[in-house]
Amino acid sequence: MKTEKIIVYTDGGARGNPGPAAIGVVFPDLKKEYGEKIGIATNNIAEYKAVIFGLKKAKQLLKDEYGKIEIEIRSDSELLVHQMNGKYKVKNENLKHLFVEAQNLLKDFKNVTFVHIPREKNKEADKMVNNALDLV
Repeated sequence: MKTEKIIVYTDGGARGNPGPAAIGVVFPDLKKEYGEKIGIATNNIAEYKAVIFGLKKAKQLLKDEYGKIEIEIRSDSELLVHQMNGKYKVKNENLKHLFVEAQNLLKDFKNVTFVHIPREKNKEADKMVNNALDLV
């Protein structure tokens, strides 16, 4: 793989908060996108599960190269980005184990950065969430 850095867009959403929830993950550089239901969850839990899915999927897709690759995760969840960057503490008990799981996955890559983006810039990942939720 020639790329030393890949961009990953992640999104999670719940209808009802908590309610039926799904995740969306888009790898524009790799031309891959994923959306799947995750059961009943809150929006914040869905956001974390999207990041965890994205990191695990990146490791799979990059095969033996993942340790040499930088990942930039772009999310419209200000809470998630600031918690992952250490700016906010994780106070919610339901998010603490997801935060730890995500932090542990970061160690597999050369470097992982989290960037907060406006919702309008996360349309593809949001579409994957809604497509998954719309499936009967």
